[in-house]
This record gives sequence, C-alpha cells and structure tokens, in this order.
Amino acid sequence: MPKVSRRNLITGAAAVAAGAVAVPTLPPPTAVAQPLADTGTAVCDPAAAAVVVRPADARYAELSTGVNKRWTASPESIRLVGSTDHVVRVVQEAVRAGKRVSVRSGGHCYADFVSNADIDIIIDTAGLKQISYDAERRAFCVGAGAQLGQIYEALYKGWGTTIPGGACLTVGIGGHASGGGFGLLTRKYGLVADHIEAVEMVVVDSAGTARSVIVSRGSTGAAADLWWATTGGGGGSFGVITRYWFRSAGATGTDPARQLPAPPKDVLVALTNVPWSAVDRPALTRLVTNFGDWHVRNGSVDSPFVSLSGYLLMRQGTGPGAGVGLFTQVDGTDPRAEQLLADYGAAVTRDTGISPSFPFRRVGWLASTKLVGTASPPLLYDHTLRSSVKTAYLRKSFTEDQIGAIHRNMTRTDYANVNAAISLNGGGGQHNAVPPAATASSHRATAFFALYESFWTEQSEDPLHLGWQRDIYGETFANTGGYPVPNDLTDGCYINNPDPDIMDPAYNKSQVPWHTLYFKDNYARLQRAKAQWDPTDFFRHSQSIRLPGQP
Repeated sequence: MPKVSRRNLITGAAAVAAGAVAVPTLPPPTAVAQPLADTGTAVCDPAAAAVVVRPADARYAELSTGVNKRWTASPESIRLVGSTDHVVRVVQEAVRAGKRVSVRSGGHCYADFVSNADIDIIIDTAGLKQISYDAERRAFCVGAGAQLGQIYEALYKGWGTTIPGGACLTVGIGGHASGGGFGLLTRKYGLVADHIEAVEMVVVDSAGTARSVIVSRGSTGAAADLWWATTGGGGGSFGVITRYWFRSAGATGTDPARQLPAPPKDVLVALTNVPWSAVDRPALTRLVTNFGDWHVRNGSVDSPFVSLSGYLLMRQGTGPGAGVGLFTQVDGTDPRAEQLLADYGAAVTRDTGISPSFPFRRVGWLASTKLVGTASPPLLYDHTLRSSVKTAYLRKSFTEDQIGAIHRNMTRTDYANVNAAISLNGGGGQHNAVPPAATASSHRATAFFALYESFWTEQSEDPLHLGWQRDIYGETFANTGGYPVPNDLTDGCYINNPDPDIMDPAYNKSQVPWHTLYFKDNYARLQRAKAQWDPTDFFRHSQSIRLPGQP
C-alpha cells in the first residue's frame, strides 16, 4: 500500500473535523457523598479570591466572548476561578445579588449559552486544569477547565491511558464530557461520558444556598440522578462542574493503567482527497451510500473493524481544498491493520471511480492526536471566526434524494466557502453497546454522525452563510420538516453542537421539540434531576433543561 507524506496528510486533513414545580427536600451534602481530599495540583491559593475582570480591564473584550465570535456579552465581570471554593463564593454572591451567571470551560460553544445579553457574570473555569490519579477512588481526577490535548498528553505519558474524546485539542472537558463526547476511539471504547465515575458540582438549593457536592456512578436516589444527568445532559443546566473522576465501568484492581482504556501504541493514518470535478452526483451517491452501509454492517462490538474509524468529509465550492476527503485511522497493533484498511477502502469506494488504495502512515498514537488535532488551524484554532453548526445522527445511509441535496448545495456556483463543510463520522461499536437509558446520551443506534459546519469572518456576511447552511440542512431533511427526527433512518441531534434554529418553527417544521431531538426519552429524567438539584432554575440558558411544566 502506498505511503503518504506528513505534508500531504496535514494539507488534506484540513478537511477534517414556567409551571408550578414540586421541589423535593435535598439531602445534606454528607448524604450525597463525602468529598475526598483534592489530589490535584492547586492552580492558585484556594483562600484567595478569583481573578475578577471588569469592563475597564484590557482583557475584558476578549474574555467576554468565546471561540465563536457570533456570540457576545457585556457582563459586569468575568471571574477566573482557580478552585471549587472560588466557584461556590462566586455563585453565592450572584444568588444573593440576583445576578445571571454562565459557565465557560474551553469556550467552544456554538450557541449563545455562555455569551449573551442577559449574562451578568461569566464563570471561567479554565484555571481548573489539574490532572491526577486518585488512589482512593481508583479514578483519574480532571479539572473542568482542562483541555483535551492536555488530558491526552497527561494520561498517556503518566499512565498509558486515555479517554475517547474529540480531535480539537483546545476543547474543554467541562462541556465535552457532560454532552457525551466522541472521537476516533469511540467505536472501540464508547463515549467520554461512559467513563465518568464521579463529578464535583457547585449547585444552588431551594433556599438559595450554594454548595459543592460530589456524586458518583455508585450513588443512589437524587444523587444518582445528578450523576446520570452529567453523562449526556449537556452543560449549564444543573450547576457548575468543577472536576470529574474518570474510570471505566467494570475496571478492576488498583493499577492506574487498568482504570481507563489504553490507546494503541501506534495507528495507521490514511487520507485520500478528490476534487468535486471528479465526484459527480452519481459518484457521491455511491460513496455516501457505501460509507453508511459499511457502518451498518460493521456496527457491532464484535466486528473485526471495531478499531477502525473513518471520516468522510465534504468541503463546499470549486476552489483549492474543495471536494471530498476520506480520513481513516486503524489500530496499528492489530496484525491485520493494513488488510483492514485495504478492505475498508475497497468497500467504501466501490463503483465510485475513486482509488480504493488509501495512502497511509504509521505514527505513534499520541503523535496522531496532534496530527489530526492540528490539521486544520483555520477551523479548529482560529478564534476570530464566526460559525454555525447543525448535526444529525443516522441509523443508516442517506437516501438518494438526500445525497442529491447535499451534492447540489456543495457545488453551487452562487456560494463559495471552502470553510463550509459536512463531516460524516463513523459510529457503532461500543458507542452502540450501551443501553440508551444507561446514561443521558440517548443516541445509541448510530451508524454515523453528520456534522454540518460553516465558518466565516464578517458579521455582515451572517445572512449569506447562515442561509446556505439552512438550505443544505433543510433540504437534506425536507421529508421530516427540516430536522432529523427519531425514526428508522435518523435519530436526532447532538447537544454538544447546539443549533439555535432547532427551537425556531420557521426552520424546525417537524413539530418534534428540541429536547426530543437532543435527548429523546431521557428528557423526563433530566427534568427530574433539574427539579431536584436546581429547583429555582438558577443555572439556565437558551437550551438548558427545563423544570417540569416549563416549555
């Protein structure tokens, strides 16, 4: 099989990537769980106050917004916290003063959850970035502000373990894990949320008292509901997550190296790119159908291909970089690795005219995370851009009409933006082996996941780029009211890539509510956890979990 240079790989991989509520009586903190000593490294003196940034501060403008420059705020202050105690004090101050707060980990939110006109205080948890092993819990303690790249490096270098998270290395774990979290190892090891052993959170009770609690996989009653809610219910609905403990369900012994998945020593990383001039509508129809059908056939944890993950990427326009890319990674320690890659390439490219021989390189696993995670700086790391995303879980391949809508909009001549893309990310495997109600992540019958992204610079161009994205997404799912409603083909949307249009009947004409698209049948238990742990609805945003009786 041919090899590919690092330069070509990086260049090509740029295509990657209010009703009355009955409020229960809460148990005292000791009835929830006894907090353990913090075994992490303190970021600052816990007795000191959090750093406060106000409008006169030179840092204020930049810290008032996140990665997506569509969303801005004018808060009274931004609080850069360095300990759980900081968070408790800031939250208590806000409760007493009647101030609205929002919470930021890595700042990658695509919607207005953190930065909006109603926010008085932004709580920035980036300083909570300790990563350590807690021998008493037999779990890895990770601060909510730690970024994925920091976590991958610390876990791998320290203990030879990892979590199966995403490719963007600057995403904060606070939101990533609470919304599910998936990446190239998810087919083999499931979601990040599947490995949450415990979580520490600052909550506010019905009397307006802020306090920190720790709940775990072994908790019971109301505490069990809160732990469960953090395994896919999304961020900002129940409290401020300050740290996680990660340990795989079923892990045994006391050896830290056995408490989380061990990534492969090395991987085969393969890439092939084809311009739109070589991919007409019939070819794209066959390619996308092959991709979907392959993932349906190989969706079991028993599949010999469970250690192979692939992306099919489509970038809009006719200029340089536009077209279709196939990015594939397979466990290099599998003695069949090269044959698995060859078989996958042949199956996916069958009858398309695209070469089935995917150029590849063998690289160390940790190096691969940096190779993939830094492959597209404009999309992953340009924090000056405006952006919008829409998502869909697919149980099987798109229909021919749906693929036609994708091809038509990807090759339109009245719109050109190489930073407008669709990424089809392979699912199945361990992701689908977990029952839908075992965690709050309900989409457990996924063949693949579709991410519609668009990035641009100027505010004046918002209507243009949002219009194109609404066109391609709405036309793809035209038969179900413009959204991928749960049925035998589609299965809803992903809360970690929030979409403001999902609540607008002008775009979501499906009559399926936003919370069903995100959470399906798990929403009722999420509402129960909300009533138990945030009975005053202190923690809220445009798509937060509602109290029972609220729309």
